[in-house]
Amino acid sequence: MTSGSPSNVLFVVMDTVRKDHLGPYGYHRDTTPGLDKFAEEATVFDNAVAPAPWTLPVHASIFTGMYPSRHGADQENPYLEGATTLAQSLSAAGHETACYSSNAWITPYTHLTDGFDDQDNFFEVMPGDLLSGPLARMWQVLNDNPRLRKLADMIVSAGNTAHEYLSSGEGADSKTPRVIDRTKQFVEAAEAGDDGWFSFINLMDAHLPYHPPEEFREEFAPGADSTEVCQNSKEFNSGARDIDDEEWEDIRGLYDAEIAHIDSQLTRLFDWLKATDRWDDTAVVVCADHGELHGEHGLYGHEFGLYDPLINVPLMVKHPEIEQGRREETVELIDLYHTVLDTFDADATATAADEEAVSLDRTRSLLADEYRAFDGVDDADPGQEAAPDGETGFVEYSRPVVELKQLEEKAADAGIELDEDSRFYARMRAARRADAKYVRIDRIEDEAYRLDGDPDETANLAGADGDADEEIEDVETELAVFENAVGGAWTGAAETEVTDESVEEMDEEIQDRLQDLGYME
Repeated sequence: MTSGSPSNVLFVVMDTVRKDHLGPYGYHRDTTPGLDKFAEEATVFDNAVAPAPWTLPVHASIFTGMYPSRHGADQENPYLEGATTLAQSLSAAGHETACYSSNAWITPYTHLTDGFDDQDNFFEVMPGDLLSGPLARMWQVLNDNPRLRKLADMIVSAGNTAHEYLSSGEGADSKTPRVIDRTKQFVEAAEAGDDGWFSFINLMDAHLPYHPPEEFREEFAPGADSTEVCQNSKEFNSGARDIDDEEWEDIRGLYDAEIAHIDSQLTRLFDWLKATDRWDDTAVVVCADHGELHGEHGLYGHEFGLYDPLINVPLMVKHPEIEQGRREETVELIDLYHTVLDTFDADATATAADEEAVSLDRTRSLLADEYRAFDGVDDADPGQEAAPDGETGFVEYSRPVVELKQLEEKAADAGIELDEDSRFYARMRAARRADAKYVRIDRIEDEAYRLDGDPDETANLAGADGDADEEIEDVETELAVFENAVGGAWTGAAETEVTDESVEEMDEEIQDRLQDLGYME
């Protein structure tokens, strides 16, 4: 480990948490008394940029140090392959590693948990060993064949229906207390070793649907009935359901209550680390993988856009080698991969001949004096090549298969026909600096905003008449360089066609599994 580095790293992702709903970022409600206290001894970053607006590609980027187009994990290809993960590298170096989450994307099925010595996704309906076995292979076969993808969409649709049923109502209890308890157990067991531990946890409370514990609901959403408000974002986004101001207030109140519950559980973990004299020897990262929209830009949830409430995420880091206080420069979440490696004085080594491992790059480590000084980097990655001054973060959003299928179903049920030349079917990439953003969109007009004067992104300056905005031009140029480096701009969603003949091409094991699940006779 580097001189003065802590022995251990606790990495916390608050799934779907907007930074403007947290006390350290000036929120007017007292949602986060624990994080407010934590921020006093941490570094608070104002311009942290997520590499995507949803869970799977973001976590794959954090675990590999790669942009989404490089690691390839998205809804069209919902598994991480051919890349050595952070956990694999740390485990190989002798560190104890664990991952605890109730997020369906962070499972053996997606390979995001590869390399962790211990992991639990706390699923009760679909355990992790099933997700890593024949079902995972079935999904891969379906998704990899364009002619079979319509059948995959059928499976997604059935899964969506089951999820809506199982996650509705007061019975949708939070798994967060169990995540915290398992983390404590892991820490106690890991200390039998001599090389330190890495614990990664994802807390899902603030993800739809919102059914907070009663004590927090009463404080932040008194009178709100979580079973009555709109808890399915696709109903709103498709136009099948309207939400008035009063209902939005209830939704945001329930969301705040969920955040408050996360804060209380994190405080419980932090207090335990302090009481057991582990706090000072533990670096702590707290961030969100993405945020959420509650009606802004006519959208609900975290799909179909790259607006700042989704991609400008909270990030707080407690580390003895990082000066406390506030920092305004751009940080990309993929930099955390390098920061953790640097903390353990470790590097990444490919675990198989057909895998790629991203080596430690100290220009992407928060611990380094040369942090984000990209102009002298050899073998620069696309972000370093596009923005050598380090002031720009890059975001990629591929075809949202699962959300799109749900959206189409909700629209069809309401007799609404969706326009395929709309943001719902679009792929997007963005370059974001603290002052400006440019978003390339493949089916509708691009978007560009001066964030320094228009933080709510109300005035689209892309292709604006009159004098061109110099900052917008600069960030668009950086995006173009990034796109060229990763293989060019995206050009539309994949075709989906399935025939009887294509079903017959599936191997016998896959057909048996589909019969077991009721999709074939």
